Amino acid sequence: MGKEAFFRSAEMSLVQLYIATEVGREVVAALGELGSVQFRDLNADVNSFQRTFVKEIRRLDNVERQLRFFSSQIEKAGIKIKSVPGYADVTAAPNSNEIDELAIRTEDLEERVNQLIESNERLLKKQVELVELRHVLVEAGSFFDRAHNVPEGLRASLDNDNAPLLHNDVEQGDRSNGTAFSVMNVGFVAGVIPREKMGTFERILWRSLRGNLFLNSTEIAETIKDPKTGEPIEKNVFVVFAHGAGILSKIRKIAESLDADLYSVDEESNIRREQIREVNSGISDVEEVLITTQSTLYAELRGIAEQIASWMVVVKKEKAIYAALNLFNYDQSRKSLIAEGWCATDDLPIVKATLADVTERAGLQVPSILNELHTTKTPPTYYRTNKFTESFQNIIDAYGISQYREVNPGLPAIITFPFMFAIMFGDLGHGAIMFLAGLAMVIFENRLLKAERDEIFDMAFTGRYIILLMGAFSMYTGLMYNDIFSKSMTLFKPGWEWPYTWNEGDLIMAHQTGVYPFGVDPTWHGADNNLIFNNSYKMKLSIVMGFCHMLYSLFFSLVNYRFYNSKIDIFGNFVPGFLFMVSIFGYLSFIIVFKWAVDWYGIGRPPPGLLNTLIGMFLSPGNVEDLLYEGQPTIQVGLVLLALMCVPWLLLLKPLYLRWENDRIKKQGYENLSQQEVARLSFDEEPENITPLVMEEMHEEHEFEFGDVMIHQVIHTIEFCLNCVSHTASYLRLWALSLAHAQLSTVLWSMTFERSFSMEGNFGVIMAFILFGAWFLLTIAVLVVMEGTSAMLHSLRLHWVEAMSKHFIGDGIPFMPFSFKAVLEEPSQ
Repeated sequence: MGKEAFFRSAEMSLVQLYIATEVGREVVAALGELGSVQFRDLNADVNSFQRTFVKEIRRLDNVERQLRFFSSQIEKAGIKIKSVPGYADVTAAPNSNEIDELAIRTEDLEERVNQLIESNERLLKKQVELVELRHVLVEAGSFFDRAHNVPEGLRASLDNDNAPLLHNDVEQGDRSNGTAFSVMNVGFVAGVIPREKMGTFERILWRSLRGNLFLNSTEIAETIKDPKTGEPIEKNVFVVFAHGAGILSKIRKIAESLDADLYSVDEESNIRREQIREVNSGISDVEEVLITTQSTLYAELRGIAEQIASWMVVVKKEKAIYAALNLFNYDQSRKSLIAEGWCATDDLPIVKATLADVTERAGLQVPSILNELHTTKTPPTYYRTNKFTESFQNIIDAYGISQYREVNPGLPAIITFPFMFAIMFGDLGHGAIMFLAGLAMVIFENRLLKAERDEIFDMAFTGRYIILLMGAFSMYTGLMYNDIFSKSMTLFKPGWEWPYTWNEGDLIMAHQTGVYPFGVDPTWHGADNNLIFNNSYKMKLSIVMGFCHMLYSLFFSLVNYRFYNSKIDIFGNFVPGFLFMVSIFGYLSFIIVFKWAVDWYGIGRPPPGLLNTLIGMFLSPGNVEDLLYEGQPTIQVGLVLLALMCVPWLLLLKPLYLRWENDRIKKQGYENLSQQEVARLSFDEEPENITPLVMEEMHEEHEFEFGDVMIHQVIHTIEFCLNCVSHTASYLRLWALSLAHAQLSTVLWSMTFERSFSMEGNFGVIMAFILFGAWFLLTIAVLVVMEGTSAMLHSLRLHWVEAMSKHFIGDGIPFMPFSFKAVLEEPSQ
């Protein structure tokens, strides 16, 4: 972890790098593998198309486009791409020669694959045309035979090339039995059209030609595939007869506009028979060539699939290197690249060692130089997380990034988040199911990391340690509630006993014989006032837990103020806020615990109502009807006055102090508070160390405005005072969800598995199995998954709003170092 802990973000340093031009690419590649430096853009005023390494990036963009093209063709062919697990075999960025060879190779491969694809498409198109032509010849020939009055038994099958088309007597007599279409001045158009457009085609022809046509169509039983997309298309063969060349030309235009393919068919049967023989022969030749072409294409794509994942890694790394180099300045006089960036202070020795190692391997005499700069600019926030703390930190970062070096809410959330969840979800059985699910994902995490995961399971797997702790804490609270699948457990001797004899219909009461050692006494389960007892107990418990959680979070603001050495925030914000919160809600928590600790029936007094006590504390502080303790009226009056005094204290002290401090500084000759800090920095630094970054920051400072500070403090005061009330009430969700979860579990048990206990015989055994399965499935789906998700979201809200609002600043900048790991995890565009 270094000097910094997870409690605060890592201490950051602004560094300046002087890198020899000869090793610029190698240095950036080494820093990318290290992943410790976040580079600043020193060319922000330069257009992205005018930067130094645009040509290299465009070249790599073209290679990346080619790889995406290969991936699409491989996926289309149904070939599995060989993955690079964890990018283990590509641990370093390639050298320039490897990139040049890869670019040449992908260029050649793209040309070869495109040629094969184009050849394949041409052959498929030719195959489709020949198949369609065969269907047109067959169907149109059949119609011509019928038109010429050829007997059905004498017509040869056009599918058989060896069978005679017509007998001689028919060929000699066809002129007497029927008249040729050419003699009657009747022309025709034949072709194939998509079936879905056939109805449109008929209507257009009918309206355009006013019915002066004869159309015959037949469905093609064979499914024809589109040559480009491969999708099946249902088509029809059509023959349209009409008078006149103009009308026939119009029919052709209409057909072509509806994606019809037109074919030439001869009226003579002998010629049609010869055409069919040529078509069948052509189809056989095309199919042979097509098989060879597809085999060659498949083999080519299969070879690419073996290496394309590694190529993609290489290209992504190389592209990221040049994108980072475009952020640098080029010093022509020194022949070096100048870079600036943020780095964790503890990582500076590692970065320096990496620079020295690259320079030594390159054999250069001039070393790369790393200078640490002084700046007033806010550094980015960086937490060193591991696989356990990362998921909890992601919860906090989803709400906002912590300010640099402020207290990290992610550290207490490791315990408070699953514990708040467990208060709402408390059940030993349900918690055990969740714990086992989380434990299984933790035990088999290495195997699951390599497996393919869908989006929902990946979310659960990412939060596997959260699920593990939520289940463990739920088991603990389930023991406290003495609740396991809505039933109680008698682990120890109960502290209550029921009467041994009673008459039916009598109201019986248990008498106390002792105290149950751990959790809720099982005697309460099944009692008529069980719900009343749990309702009161969990409601008061939620208020006490809420106050403790908020007070605990409020003290983090004190830790922040002390770290930033802001005494005015301590005395102007924390102290009045703490007193206001303790005087009202701390007192409420105190009287709740005090009421629990007193044996009211033992002293012969009824327990006073806390709600009336709290209301009367503000409406009539000096008048208390039912005393909890001696001196209660006086203490309540003092607490009310203290709370009222804290409001103007919280409102006025900080703005008035800041105005007085600003006036005092102005009398010393400075413009304002912010400029004074920049002036101090400027006077302390040597002229050559005043970088453009520092000059930029001097212009970013703003003058002190009392009105703005006052408005901000008014908003803070109103928000804090009102939130103390609303946030305390918000913690009642701990009571509501816990009670609802327990009652829903009871209802589910009684409506399913418990019913089988009243059934007898074999039927009862069968129903026991069926109802147990229903109960178990509904328990997993409803009580564990749905109720668990609900309780988790409520716990998340309690942390984001109720707790973190007491101390969280949340205006930090995330630390995003230049890292190949992050680059490779980004999805391809």
